[in-house]
Parts: sequence; structure tokens; C-alpha cells
Amino acid sequence: MSETKTPEFGRWRSFFWPVHNFELKKLLPMFFLFFFINFNYTILRDTKDALIVTAPNSGAEAIPFLKVWGVLPFAILFMIGYAKLSNILSKPKLFYVTVTGFISFFALFALVLYPCKDALHPTVAADVLASYLPQGLTGLVALFRNWTYALFYIMAELWGSAAISLMFWGFANDITKVSESKRFYAMFGLGANLAMLVSGPAIIYFSNLRGKLAAGVDAWGVSLNYMLGMVVLSGLIVMGIYWWINKNVLTDPKFFSVDEIKKPKKEKAKMSLKESFLFLAKSKYILCLAILVIGYGIAINLVEVTWKGQLKLQYPNPNEYSAFMGLFSTCTGAITILMMLFVGGNVIRRWGWTAAALVTPVVLLITGAGFFGFVIFRDSLTGFIAMMGTTPLMLAVIFGTAQNIMSKSAKYSLFDPTKEMAYIPLDQESKVKGKAAIDVVGARFGKSGGSLLQQGLVVACGSLAAITPYVAGILFLIIFAWIYASKSLGKQFAKLNAEKEAPVKTLDTSAAKETLQGATTS
Repeated sequence: MSETKTPEFGRWRSFFWPVHNFELKKLLPMFFLFFFINFNYTILRDTKDALIVTAPNSGAEAIPFLKVWGVLPFAILFMIGYAKLSNILSKPKLFYVTVTGFISFFALFALVLYPCKDALHPTVAADVLASYLPQGLTGLVALFRNWTYALFYIMAELWGSAAISLMFWGFANDITKVSESKRFYAMFGLGANLAMLVSGPAIIYFSNLRGKLAAGVDAWGVSLNYMLGMVVLSGLIVMGIYWWINKNVLTDPKFFSVDEIKKPKKEKAKMSLKESFLFLAKSKYILCLAILVIGYGIAINLVEVTWKGQLKLQYPNPNEYSAFMGLFSTCTGAITILMMLFVGGNVIRRWGWTAAALVTPVVLLITGAGFFGFVIFRDSLTGFIAMMGTTPLMLAVIFGTAQNIMSKSAKYSLFDPTKEMAYIPLDQESKVKGKAAIDVVGARFGKSGGSLLQQGLVVACGSLAAITPYVAGILFLIIFAWIYASKSLGKQFAKLNAEKEAPVKTLDTSAAKETLQGATTS
């Protein structure tokens, strides 16, 4: 006797699994496409940090120099090359060429560049250069000294921008119907975070292989070979899934019809840096929103570099550093999934926009205070912390790890949704120009501002350790400005939203009265 499914069962099923069975042919390949892309990104992100931070005569102070003078110029060159190729190649060929270029480089690094690092790295020239330059430029010299590692870092960063933002989401937006996107996109996000739960333990396992190797074997080189082997294999799987989707999904009229695909978005308003600042100055609402975006970008950058400097002290061996980063990625993936499922929407619905927007800066403030407190006052806390069975350095690492995990989880589940919600009450012109202004100012100052600040401080003070108190002070000023802007924006958001909804409520009330009068007359 078959069990009858009640309407209540259907509602619960659609809430937890809003996908029809026939749609799995399209959903699952896209889910796994994003899974393997993010699987690669997690391994590359953790490996690039381990390479640069633990490299000879290098450390976390090299990261600000690398982001400004390495990643940014290469990103511009990549976008120029990608745009030119897009005019020559079809979309599938462009996808294959781009992915092939990346995995070819990572294979080359594992097989040639890393094994020949001693011959390729200009150690003597770097020593001479370091003797002439001030100590504050040690990070810049480290990039020259370990140029193959710096190149790996740049390519790993570009994989995140190219494969995730450009190729996956560009492809998803091209082939997904509006009705599907409302249900599928959240599933894609879960796939990306599940990849972290798989890649994290894989990083830990291969980073800990050194205990099974014979004496004299380059343990970090062996670990790199395995991890980059996974990256190459995963890249091949990405291309295989993409080919399968093009062959079997985009040829099926149930899943792909040019007429039903979302209409192309209107071209965004393009604004110069000067025009963006002028627009921000005219609108208090947009200015507050820009402060939120810039505040997060600078704050997370300031804490991350200092935290990675402490990680270098705690785990100077690249295998140990990489294993810890694998654990960090696993925890980040798990907590982000929980936050997305159970926290984000509930906080917004129960306590409103302002409370949800304040969660991220408050998390950064509390965990940042604990982290910098232990870093700055570690010598005074040694006796007390020894009673706890640990060290000030380890506690600083723990607080920094908690800060990074919680801030990233809060960003994905609360910061991003509230930021997008803030645009809803605005008129169309403010939405378009506001987004354009924030894209220009927020992107440049949020991502590069923290690195430029740290660069200047390192050059002036000489080392990452010496600038820690100044970084802490700047961080707290930025977070307090962020909190103030969030509260101000919350009031403006509530006011605009109420004004926008007032005519609708008036119409609803009038309609209700007319209905009641009609019923009474009858």
C-alpha cells in the first residue's frame, strides 16, 4: 500500500530540496563543476600561503607587496588577454584554453620549477640587494629571491578570480533560467563549501606524509607533487564535466532554450575614480554602503597578514603550515554551511537588517581584540597562559583562526545578503550609479587598501612584528567606522523601505475597505 504524501510533506520537501527529479540532469553536473573548481581553489589558496610565508628569508610581510605589485598587474594582463581571446574563440574553446593554461602551469611547477628552485632562485643577487635596501623592503626582496613561489601565488589567486567568478558564474548565468536560478544557485554555493570539507582533509593527509618518508627526502616537495597532482586531475574533471553539459544538457530543450534564458543585463554604468567619489559625496546612503564594503576589505586583510605571520612562527615547516591550513579550510567550510542553512536568513527575519549587518563587524571586533591582545601582550601573559597548558603564540594563532573562520562565514551568510538588500529601496538611477561607484572605490580601496597600509608601515617600522600595535589601532578605527555606518545605513534603509511600502499598504487598506463595504451591501 503506497503512502500518500500530504501537502505539508510537499512544502517541507520544497523547502529543503526545491528541485524536481528531472532537473537533476542539469543541477548535478553544475553542482560538481563548482565543487571541483572550488576544490582546486582551496588547495591552491592554502599551498600558496605555505610557499610564500615559509620560504627562505620570507614571511607574511611579503604578502602585501605581492598583492599590490604582483597579483594586481597580472590580473589586469589576464583580463586583457581573456577579452582578446573571447573575440577569437568560441565560449567552449575559451573555457578549455583557460583551464588548460592553469593546470599546465601547476603541473610545470610541480615537475620543473620547484625541483629546480635552487638553480632558478637568484639567492646571491637577493642577498646583495637586501644589503643595500632598508629592512622594511625585506618582503619585496623575498619576492625576487623566491620568484617561482611568487608566480605560483599569483596564478593561484588568478584561478579564484578566473575559474570561479568569470568562468563558472558566467557559464551559470548563460545557461540557467530565471526560475531555475532562484532554486539552483543556493545549491551551487553548498557544492563549493562541501569542496572545502573534502580538500581540507586531503591537504592535511598529504602534508603529514613527511613522517612516512626516508631521511633526506624533500617532504614538502613530495606533498606538493600529490596536492598539485590532485589539482591537475580535478582540472581535467572540470573540463570533462563542462564538455558533458555542452553535449547532453545544452542540446536538451527541457533545460536550454535561448528564448527562456535570462535576458542579458544592461551594461553597467562606468564611472571614473573621480566621478565615483563625487557620487559618494552626494549620497549619504551610498557612502555608508561603500564604507561597509571598504571596511570589510581592509579589516580582513589587516588581520589575515598578521595572523599568517604568527602561523609562520608557530609552524615554520611548510608541511606543518600546510596541514594547519587544511584544518582551517575544513572548519571554514563546515561552519559556513551551517551559517548559510540555519543562521543567515533567521537573523534577518527575526531581528531585522541592522542587527544582521552588525554581526560581521562585531565578530571582527571581538576576535580581533583577542587576537591582537595576545600578540601585543604575549610577554606579560606567559605565566598565566602556561597555567592553561598552552603558549601565548598558540593562543594568538587560535584567536586569529577563529577570527578568519567566523568573519568569512559571517560575510557569506549575513554581510553579502544585507549589502544586496540595501540596494532594494533605491531608485533605479541610484542603484546603477551606486553599484558602479562602490565597484570602483570598494574594489580598489577594500582589496588594496589594507596591503598598501601594511606596506607603508613595514617600510617605516622595519618588520611585521613592529607594526602590530599600529595595525591593531587602524583595525579598530576601521571597525568602529564600519559599525557607525551600519547603524546609520540601517535607519536610512528602514525609512526608505517604509516610504516605499506605504503606498502599497494604503492601496491594500483601501481595497480591503471596498471589499468589506461590498460584502455588507450584499
